[in-house]
Amino acid sequence: MVQGSRQWHEKLPFALLGYRTTVRTLVGTTLYLFVYGTEAVIPAEVEIPSLRIVAEAEIDDDEWVKTRLEQLSLIDEKRLATVCHVQLYQKKIARAYNKKVRPRKFEVGQQVLKHILPYQAEAKGKFVANW
Repeated sequence: MVQGSRQWHEKLPFALLGYRTTVRTLVGTTLYLFVYGTEAVIPAEVEIPSLRIVAEAEIDDDEWVKTRLEQLSLIDEKRLATVCHVQLYQKKIARAYNKKVRPRKFEVGQQVLKHILPYQAEAKGKFVANW
């Protein structure tokens, strides 16, 4: 793909296009659709027109403006649907996490094991003080 690390800037636009046009599990849609309210036209569709591109090319300006305004009015609905999707996704993840958690109840007077870490005179690595 890239011969050496000095050519990363040439491939960056393609990586960003892929990132922004990939469907995200959390929001259930692409980031591009979420922001702009319409699907992105990939560069291959410009060279080899898809049915969507051909249909949009044959629309006159008044109809195109009308459809664009309708798409913009639907953005709020799409965002609301995305918020609902995110909430369902978070509940699903929480349910999966909570399956693995064993609830424990402690009462006053009950003996528990307390683990005391040894004192380190000189901290190393990420435990060293920042000051």
